[in-house]
Amino acid sequence: MNPDKKMAINIGGIEFESPLFIASGVWPMDSAEWPDGAMNGVGGFCTKGLTLRSKRGNPGIRVWETPCGLMNSIGLQNPGIKAFLKQEYKQLKKAGKPVIFNLSFETEKELLLLLGYIMDAAGNVPVELNVSCPNVSKGGLSWAQDVNALERVVSLARRNWKGLLWVKLSPNVSSFTETALAAEKSGADAVVVANTWLGTAIDVSRLEPVFDNIHAGLSGPAVFPLALRLVWETYSAVKIPVIASGGVCTWQNAASMIAAGASAVQVGSALFFDLLAPAKLYEGLSSLLEKRNIGSVADLTGIAHERRRETNKEDLRHG
Repeated sequence: MNPDKKMAINIGGIEFESPLFIASGVWPMDSAEWPDGAMNGVGGFCTKGLTLRSKRGNPGIRVWETPCGLMNSIGLQNPGIKAFLKQEYKQLKKAGKPVIFNLSFETEKELLLLLGYIMDAAGNVPVELNVSCPNVSKGGLSWAQDVNALERVVSLARRNWKGLLWVKLSPNVSSFTETALAAEKSGADAVVVANTWLGTAIDVSRLEPVFDNIHAGLSGPAVFPLALRLVWETYSAVKIPVIASGGVCTWQNAASMIAAGASAVQVGSALFFDLLAPAKLYEGLSSLLEKRNIGSVADLTGIAHERRRETNKEDLRHG
C-alpha cells in the first residue's frame, strides 16, 4: 500500500504517514505471526507495557469476553526493558514503522532508569507514559489519580526526554479533563484518551469472580461511546494533540474519533480478530476524505465541533 499524503499527520513536529496506531499490548511481537500486509495503513505501533524488570503477569484467568467487549487482567507481563531492547525491539524495527515505547513504572527512579536504557539503545524515540500503573509512594494509587503526582512525573519525564512524550491517561478518575490539563501543563506533546475502564466479571458456573484481582480492564466496542465523549471533552480543554484509544473497530469509528477532536487513533481490541484492521480503517478514512472533498485527515480533526458551532449560530439567527 502506497502512503497517501492526505493521510499524513503531525504530532509534536514529527510526521507520521497514517493517523492509525497499534495500541499497547495487543500486537504479536514475533513478526512470523504477522500476515502479509499487516503494516499497511499503520502510522506506528506502541510496545507492550514495559517495566524495569521482567514481570510474569497475573495468575489465573487473564482474558474474558463480555458482550461487545473484552476484559483483561494481564498484569503487564513483559521481559523487562533490557531484554526487550536486545530481542523484540530489533524485530519491530524491521517493520519500518515508528515504535512508541509504552512505559510502566512504580517510582520516579524506575522511570528515569527506563528512559536511560531506551536512550542508550534507541535514541530519542517516542515514549508513551502509562499513568494508570501504581505509584507506590501513594499506596498503590495510579499516578493519574493524584494530579500533583501526575504533574510531577510528567515534568520529570519532560526534563529528561527530548523525544516525543505521550501520556496515556486513565478514565478511572474523578475529573478526566483535569488530568489532561495537568499532562499538558507538565510538557506532554500529546495525551492518549484513554486506557481501559475498570470492571468486574463473575463466572456463574463457579459463582466466583473471574479474575484473581477481582477488577479487570474493559475494552472493545462497549467502551467506544465513553471514549468518544472523553475525546470530545479533552479536545475542547487542551491545545496539544489528542490521540483516541477505546473501542475503535471500523473506519466509521475512527472517523468519529477524529471528527470529535482526535489527531490520531489507536486500534486495540479489533486486532484480536483481524490483524489487517488498520489497512481497512485506512482505506475507509481515505475514501471518506475523497467523497467529502476534505483536503487531509488533519482537516477532519475537530470538524464536528465546527459544525456544532455553525449550527448554534444558525439557531441564534432564527431564534
